[in-house]
This record gives sequence, C-alpha cells and structure tokens, in this order.
Amino acid sequence: MRPNIVTEAGLPTRFNQWWASIPFITSGVVIICGVIYLVCLLVGYDSFVEICFLPSLIVSRFQVYRIFTSVLFHGSLLHVVFNMLALVPLGTELERIMGSVRILYLMMLLATSNAIFHLIIASLISYNPLHPYPFFMNECAIGFSGIIFSMIVIETSLSGAQSRSVFGLFNVPAKWYAWILLILFQLLASNVSLLGHLCGILSGFAYTLGLFKYLLPGPSFYSAIESSSLLSACVRHSGFILCTGGTTYGHLPTYSNVNTASSTPLIRRNLWRNLSSWMLHRDTSTNSPTGPAQDPRFPGRGRTLGAARNQQTTTDSDLSLQTRLLDNTEPTNPEVLEGRHSTGNTGVDGSAATNQGSDNFEEELNKLVAMGFEKIQAEVALTAADGDPTVAIEILMSQQG
Repeated sequence: MRPNIVTEAGLPTRFNQWWASIPFITSGVVIICGVIYLVCLLVGYDSFVEICFLPSLIVSRFQVYRIFTSVLFHGSLLHVVFNMLALVPLGTELERIMGSVRILYLMMLLATSNAIFHLIIASLISYNPLHPYPFFMNECAIGFSGIIFSMIVIETSLSGAQSRSVFGLFNVPAKWYAWILLILFQLLASNVSLLGHLCGILSGFAYTLGLFKYLLPGPSFYSAIESSSLLSACVRHSGFILCTGGTTYGHLPTYSNVNTASSTPLIRRNLWRNLSSWMLHRDTSTNSPTGPAQDPRFPGRGRTLGAARNQQTTTDSDLSLQTRLLDNTEPTNPEVLEGRHSTGNTGVDGSAATNQGSDNFEEELNKLVAMGFEKIQAEVALTAADGDPTVAIEILMSQQG
C-alpha cells in the first residue's frame, strides 16, 4: 500500500494558480507592458522620444497620443517588473470590486487626469515670472507608475485601513501612505519622475473626493459594452468580471441609516467618509416591482460570467454558515432577524423603521467584533454591505487574504 504523501505544488503549478487568479484587464495590462518591453529590447529601441510624455511637444504640437503611449513603455527590466508586481494586487482588488470594463475606463481616466495635472504644474513651474524652471516641460516620462500611485490612493480609501506597511518594514498612517512612498522612491531610486508620481497621487485624491463623478458614465454604459458582440470573446473569458452596478466612483460608503452618535467617531477618523456622506445620495424607495434597488453608494461586487449559475447555491451556503457563526457568538433575537430579512411594512412609522435599522446595524457590528474582526474594519465592511453580515464577512476575509 502506498503511503499517503502530501507534497507541495511545484513552482509552475503555483505560478499558474497565481496567474489564473488575476482578472482580465489587470492581466492584460501586465501582458501588454511585458510584450512591449521585450519588443523594445529585441529591436534595440531605448530612446522613447517618440512615445514618452513630453509636455513641451504635447502643448506645442498637440501630440495627445503620448498620454497613453507613455504609460505602456518602460525603461528597464527592473522598471517594468516592479511596476507590474505593484499593479497586480491593486488592479486585482479594484477590478473585482468595479468590474473589468469599469477598471479599464478608470485607468484611461486616471492617465488623462494625470497628464492634465502634469501639464498644469509643469507650465506653472516653467513659465512663472519669478524664477522660470523649464526642466519639467522638457522631461521625458514613461511608465505605469503614475496610474499605480492613483490606484494606491483609491484602494487605501476604499479599504478603510488605518495603517499601511511600507515594504514590510514599518507601518504608517494610511492617509500618508502614498506620500511616504513618493518620498522614498525619490530618495532611493534614480531617474524617477517626481511630477509624474505626484500627479498620480493628486488624481487619486480627486477621484476619491468625487471630483470626477460627472466624467463617469452610468451602469448602462458598461452593460452596453459588455453585451456588445464585438467583445463576446472577452466577456466569455474566465477572468472577465462583469460590472454589477452601484456607484461609478470610489467613495468609501457611509451608512445613512445609523444614528449620528454612532457614526460620528468613524467619520472623524476618516476624512473621505465624511466628505462622501454629503456627496452620495441613497434611493430609499422600496416599491420597485423588480425587488429592492441596488445600493448606489458602493461600486458593486464584480462577478465572473460563470458565477451566475451557482450564485443562489453559494449565497444560501454562505448564509447558513453565517447563521451558525452568529449563533456561536451571542444569542440571536428572532424579532430582530425577522425585521432584518423582511421587505418592510409601509404602514410602520418612518422613524421607528430608522431606529430599528440602526439597532440592527449595531447588533451585527458587535457580532463581527465578537468574531475577532477589528471594529473599524468591521464597521466599514458592514457599511459597504448595506448591513448584510454575510457580505461583510466576505469583504473582511478578502482584505485579510
């Protein structure tokens, strides 16, 4: 009889598993940037003057194509490898939240906004009457790092994390994470575009503050693209994530049904949640014939095309598991559970319904804390899930993983 031998998966197997977990657009950007670098390496192209982001030529000759060509080219092997390794976790997380079409549109929007900020700042510095400094107008910049810095700001805001680790060496407050990376790269690396990274950070903050919300199309735009016959092969790809609705901009959601006293401490700890509380508006209608409307405050959880078949079974299984977990933490109030899962009685007074929703939220939050999650992260996750503990646990587990 052969003994039971457990062996670790080989390197090719683990690489294939890792690569299969990367969504469609993120993996596509990695492939495109890698192939472009290899082609440039084989043909000996290393000047990049024709494709780099050069403010003087963009302004004088209106060569706007440089806005997009510059982000796909990289100057060295270390440059492309480091940028792509940074893109994979950020792009994977955001693409799973927003969907593949939406993250592609976001990348294009961030590339454009980075370029606009770059041109404005470079022009102000180069043509100021006090001390002109024309270097920035003639700086030839390439690389995907500007968009990566924007995505760092957006992902940090969406995660609700209070601190971030810098290369695993030390932790810093989350609100300073992008700025500290900016300074470290300038100090530790040579030939780094300060203005390109700075404009990426500015674009990320502009996006999280909702300044781009009028430039972002509605869910119908993304649905129309996904249903196009020209993209049917892409949509059928296992890594393609469909946009499932929700808000088209990356505000960290706030829970509008909780008491002010309970939500104020969280708002004080996060400036972006405070700003988004008045930028976002929730549709409170419950009389839709097609069921309750999807929460417009959260970008929605992307789903793969093949996930629709097993969605109901997975939801029932997760709900059963969540019920058992909650039962093990503290006694469950049947009346509260009944009120949480019911569709609502239109004859009940509005204030009583609001108070009940607040009590339910606080109860679910306490249960998540009792299960071992951090209170701040649990509150953010429960808020993003609109009070659904099953979705909240899924968000918390994905963040920890």
